[in-house]
Amino acid sequence: MKFEVKNMTGGDDSRVIAKAIGSVHPDAKVDVDESTRCVTVGSWLLAEEFLIAFEEAGTTCG
Repeated sequence: MKFEVKNMTGGDDSRVIAKAIGSVHPDAKVDVDESTRCVTVGSWLLAEEFLIAFEEAGTTCG
């Protein structure tokens, strides 16, 4: 599943987002592309379950 992160600014965002997603599903495969502001998550969980993780990371998905 893919998420567009509207307010990704770079720097530490990749690490913070990956950690937040890992708190929801530790075995999820996470790829953060800061240039396109796209986060790809490989998980059997529903996308809605990750939205709280993005909020906790201080980011907004669109």
